[in-house]
Amino acid sequence: MAVVTDIREESRVAGRQRWQMALDRTEFRAGDVGELEAVARSGARLQVPVLGVEIDAAGEVWHVVEKPLAAGTAVSGRVGAREV
Repeated sequence: MAVVTDIREESRVAGRQRWQMALDRTEFRAGDVGELEAVARSGARLQVPVLGVEIDAAGEVWHVVEKPLAAGTAVSGRVGAREV
């Protein structure tokens, strides 16, 4: 399990937003795609596709998504078809 540590807006085009989320740990590498999953308080499973992964100048790994999760949310991930 990992925890969302930071969220920032990557872009906003024609009313569509893309976000970047940082995690306290990750198996994703630059260029990877996959999925993050969290469990809501209601018990519903939230699945968030990871559209790409970028690493900034400070070495922080950012997961590009269209639907961000709140900081502090516990997540599990899947790179392509491999669970991490």
